[in-house]
Amino acid sequence: MELDPLILSRIQFAFVVSFHAIFPVFSIGLASFIAVLEGLAFKTGNPLWEKLSAFWTKVFAVVFGMGVVSGIVMSFQFGTNWSNFSQASANFLGPMLSYEVITAFFLEAAFLGVLLFGRHKVPAGVHLFAAIMVAVGTFISSFWILSANSWMHTPSGVELRDGVFHVTSWSQAIFNPSFPYRFAHMVVASFLTGGFVVAGVSAWYLLRGREVEANRKALSMCLWMLLFLAPTQAVIGDLHGLNTMEHQPVKVAAMEGNWETSRNVPLLLFAIPDQENQTNRFEIGIPNLASFILTHEWDGEVPGLNEVAVEEQPPVGIVFWSFRVMVGLGLLMIAFALAGLLLRRNGAYYQKRWFLQGLRFMSITPFIAVIAGWFVTEIGRSPWLVYGMMNQAEALTPSLTGGMALFTLIGYVVVYGLVFSAGVYYLLRVLYVGLEDEDEGEHESDRPARPLSAAHVPFEIEHGQGDVSHAKPANEGGH
Repeated sequence: MELDPLILSRIQFAFVVSFHAIFPVFSIGLASFIAVLEGLAFKTGNPLWEKLSAFWTKVFAVVFGMGVVSGIVMSFQFGTNWSNFSQASANFLGPMLSYEVITAFFLEAAFLGVLLFGRHKVPAGVHLFAAIMVAVGTFISSFWILSANSWMHTPSGVELRDGVFHVTSWSQAIFNPSFPYRFAHMVVASFLTGGFVVAGVSAWYLLRGREVEANRKALSMCLWMLLFLAPTQAVIGDLHGLNTMEHQPVKVAAMEGNWETSRNVPLLLFAIPDQENQTNRFEIGIPNLASFILTHEWDGEVPGLNEVAVEEQPPVGIVFWSFRVMVGLGLLMIAFALAGLLLRRNGAYYQKRWFLQGLRFMSITPFIAVIAGWFVTEIGRSPWLVYGMMNQAEALTPSLTGGMALFTLIGYVVVYGLVFSAGVYYLLRVLYVGLEDEDEGEHESDRPARPLSAAHVPFEIEHGQGDVSHAKPANEGGH
């Protein structure tokens, strides 16, 4: 069987970006949550806010580390698998990635150490400032990355001469037509991810009766935030969809499973797209609703996939179902946010076991929704790498063989599997220990011995007790 380097390279990049995306989207929201906790601790002097901040800072250390490790290697793929694209887009993407390093990485590197290791070693105001700067750094980083990614979907401010993109307007290229919607959509997704993870972990502790007062505060904060942001995300998604229909109508057609350009298009709840025969099987839909959502008119015209040749159509099945997974989980998030509001009377939101168990499940749904959203965005752009200007085949490294692509793909899967396993191990240890007192086993002379030591809190389980609620910090041997 002949190995296709293009297909293997696409699978490799899809695997790497899917693995990487879940960490920044969590760390962006979590960094802001930590900054808020530090601000509350600084203002009120309540030790519960400091305990919550200390605990979630440990989680942030692991997630941030995994995000950096998994993200650094992504840039290498541009040179190994997509060298034609790298050469063609260097005039724009080269400076964009440099701006991220200069404005975001340097900022985070300067203050991350203070946040992780400076508690009780620097003034409280300095520690708060470090937390704010780390949060700001995550937003700056996402700004440059999403601008570059959006430019690949809606290229502007450039012209293609002799196979090379030349920037004609930096402002138009950076603030390209889809960037504002994509950036807002991703930022809110980050807050939703952080909010549901914190809510889920807090619910787990409350079910076990651990640190009840602190976790009630954390859960209450998250539920208020989710109540406003979950519906807001639906509004931003609608605006983003309208922008996508204007600039990438074929992607919208794939999302809706619509083959013929027509009016009064139904919203398909279920269908099996048959791309070979350019039709759907077993359709179940709501009449006219797709037209109304996409055009805000009940008889609005929705573009069809047959507007372009078959070879210029994206894989419809993946885009169609990924979109429904993302939207379905978004509606579920809104439902839980509203349920939290209804259960606030008499504090039922932290007493109802079914609600707390549901929040535990909901803690993983934002990651699934984010990956599904990236599938819609990136696969829906196929076969273009720079929409309408450079396709994927033109961007591939000419000397790349199928065997070489397969070898590196296997290598990424193995290495990322090890990284993920180590990260999960550290996260579980942090969760098992919980919100232990800062004073337990900690001395002013203690200094971390390695980068992840801020998240590594050794613990021991008392003999005869299988319940992790009996875990206690250990500070033996100078660790």
